[in-house]
Amino acid sequence: MSTSEDLGRKWTEPEAYAIKFPEGTDTSLKQIWQIVPGHADEADTLFCGVEPAALFRSDDAGESWSLVTGLHDHPHRPQWQPGGGGLCLHTILPDPANKQRMHVAISTGGVYRTDDGGQTWNPRNVGVRAQFLPPEQRYPEFGQCVHKIVSHPTKPDRLFLQNHWGLYRTDDAGDSWTDIANGVPSDFGFAIESDPGDANTAYIIPLESDEFRCTPEAKLRVYRTRNAGDSWDPLTNGLPQENAFETVLRDGMSADELQPTGLYFGTRNGKLFGSHDAGESWETIEEGLPPVVCVKTSIVH
Repeated sequence: MSTSEDLGRKWTEPEAYAIKFPEGTDTSLKQIWQIVPGHADEADTLFCGVEPAALFRSDDAGESWSLVTGLHDHPHRPQWQPGGGGLCLHTILPDPANKQRMHVAISTGGVYRTDDGGQTWNPRNVGVRAQFLPPEQRYPEFGQCVHKIVSHPTKPDRLFLQNHWGLYRTDDAGDSWTDIANGVPSDFGFAIESDPGDANTAYIIPLESDEFRCTPEAKLRVYRTRNAGDSWDPLTNGLPQENAFETVLRDGMSADELQPTGLYFGTRNGKLFGSHDAGESWETIEEGLPPVVCVKTSIVH
């Protein structure tokens, strides 16, 4: 893992890569999916999600990493199956109010939560359907193809989930999920983001289907809820509404913490869009980029 301490002007390449499976696990690292910081008072703690699905932890700012064996040795692990993007642990959500609690999302394993600092993990998928399974098996304990989960810094028990077919909210930290696909053109998609300034507000970019993974009707629309998913409104001002065959991936949308909220997303066609007013209006920031797979925001003072 390369690191930079000057906002990306210079990068340090390690002599040896520290994120690797221990000898004896019969597993090798294929890809790093996400790196996130730990809690605010643990400045040197980082977590890393990888493919094949596993979680690593560093307590020295990434100099060394250790496998979180409580998840790696979970009895469900041999039954997890790879999604279209591989068997990946793609999302890590430490609970800002509880050091012992964390949610992770695995495709296709579902959502898992620890309440004891990573020693044990339990599936948290009640109410989330696995559309690709036979009708009588569509609500399993685990095995859902969750595409993305997001939480809110001031209300961590509320999470939003974009599934491989399905849009959900939980208000009890994942113990149960409620379907909130109310009035959206499709409940298939990847990207979902919560508004840091309002726990009731979230954003999605629906795609037509798992067979045609472009925006419905070739219209690029961001959908916003301001009532925790009871209803959704399309945000289109400044976005192309004709021949917009765009795809936004799971990490392709991000919000900042300014007021009003800034929102940004990139597409597989190499376009980057931004809004400085919580999605009310949009502008094209850049075109002609390589496929945009990840967008992150940072406020630099």
